[in-house]
Amino acid sequence: MPVARVTEISATSPESFEAAIREGIARATKTLRNVEGAWIKDMNVMIENGNITGYKVNMEVTFVLED
Repeated sequence: MPVARVTEISATSPESFEAAIREGIARATKTLRNVEGAWIKDMNVMIENGNITGYKVNMEVTFVLED
């Protein structure tokens, strides 16, 4: 029976929430092996002078531990 671990990461993008999610997953898979899924905990926008300047996601990434 495999054992998994969950780690929390944050990622940002000036374009969109989807781009921030893709950036976070791309970065996680550079370091973590056996990534199986991610849960988006929350999404926030960054605002300056009344304008949206970025999109931020906090996510929990699940990966299976190796034997």
